[in-house]
Amino acid sequence: MTWVNQTLSTEFVFLAYPTHPELQVLVFLGISLVYTMILTGNILIVAAIQMEARLHTPMYYFLGSLSIVEIWYTATVVPHILVNTMKRHKAITFLGCATQMLFFIGLGSTDCFLLAVMAYDRYVAICYPLQYPLIMTQKLCVNLVVASIAIGFILSLQLVAFIFCLPFCHSRSIEHFFCDVPPVMRLTCTRSRLPELSVLVAGTLAIAFPFLLIAISYALITIAILGIHSTSGRRRAFSTCSSHLMVVLLQYGCCMFMYLRPNSSYSPKKDQLLSLVYTLGTPLLNPIIYTLRNSEMKGALTKVLTRNVFSKKSCL
Repeated sequence: MTWVNQTLSTEFVFLAYPTHPELQVLVFLGISLVYTMILTGNILIVAAIQMEARLHTPMYYFLGSLSIVEIWYTATVVPHILVNTMKRHKAITFLGCATQMLFFIGLGSTDCFLLAVMAYDRYVAICYPLQYPLIMTQKLCVNLVVASIAIGFILSLQLVAFIFCLPFCHSRSIEHFFCDVPPVMRLTCTRSRLPELSVLVAGTLAIAFPFLLIAISYALITIAILGIHSTSGRRRAFSTCSSHLMVVLLQYGCCMFMYLRPNSSYSPKKDQLLSLVYTLGTPLLNPIIYTLRNSEMKGALTKVLTRNVFSKKSCL
């Protein structure tokens, strides 16, 4: 009964937002621009993969799935940030905070597992090119994506349920833009190290374990590439992995720094800046990196955009 009363009455207030009206407008316009670019880039990638028959391969299926996850991932927090930027009372309910964290961590974990799946796909393509169509079947690809989503949300549900069952102190002020794990954990009133260890375990399973799989995949890929005698063959094999590797380093670098560390190293100002990087920066750069370094994707996007322009002209 006490927990139910706390759930209904508790409200968290965010302190990281600017208070000056001019700065609020600038922040709102800047985030709106970045968010529009994120949505446009990822939607174009999904549309290009859907419309171009030659992109109906496992690699692009996983890329399209990653773009869809990125769209939902940013949608869990960015609209909320935009609304709070212009509001006078920047708050969220107890249940609203728990729900936001559930989807944010769940989709973020799914992102990490999908990147590991994409590394496995590149490993099979380069190390077993002849067996690749037999191994990476449509059924396996769908199962890998569904498994990534399921594992991501199972880990998220367990972590969020544990955090929001802890007693919270009288202070309801979150020094952040949204309900992320480290700033919310700072509000709990417990001297036990169990909450910190639970976050570390969840972070290890959702971040460190997929990263280990990616590292093993790329170690085997590197060995296979070094065994290719022709320079053009090596360059072609490496080019198919370079985009994915850049995204992996960007994504996991931010996530490891944020979640795989003790609470004593928590710094509100630094973490607020870092959160904007993995909430806005990574989803924005992913489409750019995959497009600029992939001639097939560039060609498909050009066709999609050209087709839309001609269809509009024909309608006029």
